[in-house]
Amino acid sequence: MKRNPTAAITVITLLAALALPAPLAAQHTRYKLIDIGTFGGPASYLGDPGVGPGVLHLNNRGVLIGHADTAFSDPNAPDNCDNPDCFLSHGFRWEDGVLTDLGTLPGGNRSQAISINARGWIAGGSTTGEFDPLTGLLQFHTALWTDTEIIDLGTLGDGRNSVAVHVSNGGQIVGFSTVNTTPDPFSFGGASIHPFIWQNGAMRDLGTLGGPDALASPGCANERSGLVTGFSFINSTPNPDTGAPTAHAFLWQDGRMIDIPTFGGTLVSGELDAGALCVNNRGQVAGASTLPGDSVLHPFLWDRGVLTDLGTLGGDNGIVGWLNDAGEAVGGADTPGGEAFHATLWRNGVIADLGTLAGDCVSVANAINSNNQIVGASFNCDTNTLRAVLWDKGSIVDLNTLIPSNSSLELFDVTNINDRGEIAGRALPAGCDDVHFCGHVFLLIPCDNAATGAE
Repeated sequence: MKRNPTAAITVITLLAALALPAPLAAQHTRYKLIDIGTFGGPASYLGDPGVGPGVLHLNNRGVLIGHADTAFSDPNAPDNCDNPDCFLSHGFRWEDGVLTDLGTLPGGNRSQAISINARGWIAGGSTTGEFDPLTGLLQFHTALWTDTEIIDLGTLGDGRNSVAVHVSNGGQIVGFSTVNTTPDPFSFGGASIHPFIWQNGAMRDLGTLGGPDALASPGCANERSGLVTGFSFINSTPNPDTGAPTAHAFLWQDGRMIDIPTFGGTLVSGELDAGALCVNNRGQVAGASTLPGDSVLHPFLWDRGVLTDLGTLGGDNGIVGWLNDAGEAVGGADTPGGEAFHATLWRNGVIADLGTLAGDCVSVANAINSNNQIVGASFNCDTNTLRAVLWDKGSIVDLNTLIPSNSSLELFDVTNINDRGEIAGRALPAGCDDVHFCGHVFLLIPCDNAATGAE
């Protein structure tokens, strides 16, 4: 079956690969497959449509969050839909076989569950029923779901919109918010945007590095409170080549925003997925920075003031998808001449090529757990087919070969793996050929792990 190449590029980002022999499926753990389904609409999602890296949707208790389409069409269709299929969606929580609709804030019609912590608190956002005069769209506020209620965390200052990207185990919510109602030509929110930390009923403005806007990143599996990473404009002067001000990555720590410099470029967010993506519990930061000219992107690791270029596989570009507490980063990088883009592991200053499934041309690694299991996707340029994969014990395997053969889902991509080895991603149901319009969230539970209870 042919696959939509645009969808593949959206999930993988830069891509291409040298094939490694695929091991026999019998050498790997088999999995129980759970189709999370929807709330009556065609699709379910992890994070925003397109699935950015670094977001923790699956905790170590096996609780999975995301959002799923309802049966109701988006009233902003067809020009300003929030989902590609133009259906309204609600945040969901899946736990022990039960799928729960998290609902919306009062007056709202859609919501997203974006991050979950160890205690099961869920952070994300919801529409409120009120309109933002700058954008003409419904206002969107940060929402916190605890065991018993949904809480509107509001916005910074006079801002109209906010959203959470991370919730720590200590109950701190990290996100970003518009701060005023003054039009800002560099902001996708209409007005200036700042990152925030919310805790115990108070939302703190983290400010910027001198420019009008800054964004907080998901942070990957960072469990510590008081650590926030992202990117910020450092001034308000647009660069002639990009039309946007210069931006630097940052780390917020001990009450201050630390400037993480670039490799000489202007770190243009959006064009090359540059910026700080992850901060681990040791305060190490991983991301990507442009080189002079902004046409080449290199992954970096920042550690206590030292910025290290993690390098590529011999080509120009590289990206980071996840950073664990051991300082190990995964992502992808160009091979010599830009002929391919391979999934990569950076460990102790050494880069390893993780390869692709046999016959494929591209791969990318999206997450790594504490047991050095890595998940991502492998792409075949001849058939335009993207497949969810696992790297474990030195080999790569198509996860579709480790689930029941009569499954109604084709596993497309993977974004999360917890320390119990449970895996979350998106799949194509029978008759679906575009994951953005009809894909379903799935969960894989290892059959030989006593902690999961799967047989």
